[in-house]
Amino acid sequence: MKLGMLTACLPTWPLKRIADWAAKTGYERLEVAVWPGTGGRAFEASHIDVTHFDTREREHVQRLLQETGLDISALAYYENNLHPDTERREQIRAHLKHAIDTAQALGVPHVGTFIGRDPARSVPENQREAERVLPELIEYAGERGVKLLIENCVMEGWHPDGHPGNIAYSPELWEWMFSLGLYLNWDPSHLMWLGIDPLTTITPYVDRIVHAQAKDIELDPVARNRYGVFGTTAKNGDPWATGWWRYRVPGRGQVDWTRVVDRLYEAGFTGTLSVEHEDPLWGGTPEKVCQGLAIAHHTLRPLVVA
Repeated sequence: MKLGMLTACLPTWPLKRIADWAAKTGYERLEVAVWPGTGGRAFEASHIDVTHFDTREREHVQRLLQETGLDISALAYYENNLHPDTERREQIRAHLKHAIDTAQALGVPHVGTFIGRDPARSVPENQREAERVLPELIEYAGERGVKLLIENCVMEGWHPDGHPGNIAYSPELWEWMFSLGLYLNWDPSHLMWLGIDPLTTITPYVDRIVHAQAKDIELDPVARNRYGVFGTTAKNGDPWATGWWRYRVPGRGQVDWTRVVDRLYEAGFTGTLSVEHEDPLWGGTPEKVCQGLAIAHHTLRPLVVA
C-alpha cells in the first residue's frame, strides 16, 4: 500500500508545485485531477491538460515525477456519464477518452470517474442505460491497459431531493457494476452517512478495490433525527448542504483509520490510499488546504508502512 493525495483540492497550483510539496511532506503518489478547467464545481481542477496532451507534455510530467520520486496512481475525472443532456454526456464521454489516452501515454494504470445518473429515471432504468453506454468506454480503456475506477460517492447534490446521483453507492450496486468490468475507488466516508459499516465492505470486494480514498466524515445524529438521512430540504442555494454531516480530513472525523488500514492490509490491498481533501475547516486558501493535507499525512503515515 502507498500513501497518496488527490490534487483537486489545490486547483490554482500547477502540478510541479503540488508535486514538490507532496514529496517534501512525505506523500508517495498523486491522484491527478484532469477536468477540462476550473470553472465548475468546487474541487475541480486541471493539473494535466489531457485534451492537448502531446509528447512535450508527457516528457514534462515524466521529468517532474523523476525529480520528486513520486508516481501517479490515477487520473481523476469524476463526471456524470449518464447525464440526461445528450450533448453534455457526449462532452463528458469525449473528455474521459482523452484521460484514458493520457493515462496510457504516462503508464498510469487507472482513470477514475462516476457512473452518474439521470435523476428523472429510477435506479433500475439507469442501470439499463449504463449497460448500453458504458461497455464501449470500458473496452476503450481495456484496449489501452487502463482500468476504469468508479468512486462510491453518492453525489447527492446531483439529485433535486438529495437522493443518490451516482448509482454506485452500495455493495449491491458494486456487484452489478463489477459485472460490467468496472473497478472501485473505495471511500469509507460516503458509506458512513448511508449507515453502511465500511469495514464490512473491504474483504468481500478487495479484488475489485484497486484504489482507495482517504476522506473522513463528521456525523451529527441529533440533526439527522430532524432532517433524515438525505438531509435538510432548506438548501439555500447549495445543493450539497445536508445539515447533519460534513467531510473532514483523516484524523478529524469519525472513521476509524487504524481499523480501516489494518483491514485493507489483512484483505491484501496493495493499491494507493489517496487523501481526498474536502474539509471546510481546512480550506479556503492553499495554505489552509496544505495544513489539512499535513494533518491527514500525520494521521495516516504511521499506519501505512513506508
